[in-house]
Amino acid sequence: MVVCGMLWRARVSCSFGAFLCREKRLDNIRIMTETETLTCHTGKQPNGDAPTNTSEEQCVFDHTYKAKTGARPPVVVVWRNVILMSLLHLSALYGLTLIPSASPLTLVWAAACYFIGNLGVTAGAHRLWSHRSYKASFSLRVFLMLCQSVAFQNDIYEWVRDHRVHHKYSETDADPHNAKRGFFFSHVGWLLTRKHPDVIERGKKLDLLDLKADEVVMFQKRYYKLFALTLCFITPTVVPWYFWGESLKVAYFVSALLRLVLSLNSTWLVNSAAHLGDKKPYDRNINPSESPLVAFAAVGEGFHNYHHTFPYDYSTSELDYWLNPTTAFIDLMCCLGLAKDRKRVSKETIVARMKRTGDSSHKSG
Repeated sequence: MVVCGMLWRARVSCSFGAFLCREKRLDNIRIMTETETLTCHTGKQPNGDAPTNTSEEQCVFDHTYKAKTGARPPVVVVWRNVILMSLLHLSALYGLTLIPSASPLTLVWAAACYFIGNLGVTAGAHRLWSHRSYKASFSLRVFLMLCQSVAFQNDIYEWVRDHRVHHKYSETDADPHNAKRGFFFSHVGWLLTRKHPDVIERGKKLDLLDLKADEVVMFQKRYYKLFALTLCFITPTVVPWYFWGESLKVAYFVSALLRLVLSLNSTWLVNSAAHLGDKKPYDRNINPSESPLVAFAAVGEGFHNYHHTFPYDYSTSELDYWLNPTTAFIDLMCCLGLAKDRKRVSKETIVARMKRTGDSSHKSG
C-alpha cells in the first residue's frame, strides 16, 4: 500500500506538470479526420495507394489471414524460461516478506523504478516506436530507451515487432499472445513456450525499416544485455545500498526483483485481463475490453477496446490524465519541446464509431 501511494503521487505530479503546459501545446496535436481514420483502418489511401506511414499499415488487422488446416503444431515448453520465471517469482515473494524491514527511501526508489520502467514501455516501446503516435527528439528517445531497459521486456526492436504482429493478427495463431488460448497463455504462457510457426512467419514479413533507421533502437539492440543487466538489476540494487545504507539483500529483492515482477505482470495484464473482459464501448466485435484496474497498474494502457479500435491515438484512451499518466508525460514532453505531432481521434469520429459498433456500455467523453 505504501508503494502504491508513492506511485500515485508520482502520477499526480506528472499529470499536474503536463496540465500546466497543456494550453501551450494544443497546436501540437493532429486531430485525425474521418478520411485519415479510414486510411488507418483499411491500410489504403483514399486513392487506393498504400499508406505512407508503415507503422499504421502494419497495425491494421489483416482480415485475409487464414489459419492453416490440419493438425495443430505441438506445444513446445521452453524449460529454461519456466525455471527462470519460476525463480524470479519466488524471489519476488521473498521480497514481499522483506518490505517491513525496508527503509521508506527504498520503497520510494522501488516505486520510482516501477514507474520509470513502465513508462519506457508505454510512452516508448508502445506509443512511440510501435504505433508512431507522436514524434520524439533524439534526447527523449534516448531517455525512453533507457527507461525501457529498466523494464526487462526484450529490446525495443523485438518488442515492437511482436506488438505489431499482435495488432495485425489479433486473436489468431499469428498473435504471439493469442487470448483465445486462455488467460494463462496470454498472460505469461506465451513466454514459456516456443512461438507458433505463424507468429514467426508473419513477423518476418513485417517491414521494420523505421526501426532499423532509428539509431537509438539499433544501439540498444546491439547492447541490450548490458543495458538490462545494468539498469534493471544492478542500478536498482546499488543505489539504495550506496546512498542510504540499505542492506544489499533488501535492495536486491525489493527494489530489483519484486519491483520487476510487479512491472512485468502489469504489462502482461494488458495482454490477458484486458483481452478477456466484456466492456466494449467502441467495438463489440473484438476481444479487447476496457479495464481501469489494468490501466492503473500499467500506467494508462488498460483502455484496450479503444486502443485496438484507434491504435494510432497517442493517448490510447478518451481520457487524458485520469488513470493515464503516460499521456500526461507525453504532453509534458511536448510542452518542453521534446515531442511533437501527437495523433488524436476526433470526438465526432469516436461517437460515430461507438454508435456503429459499440456495445453502449458508456457514453463518449
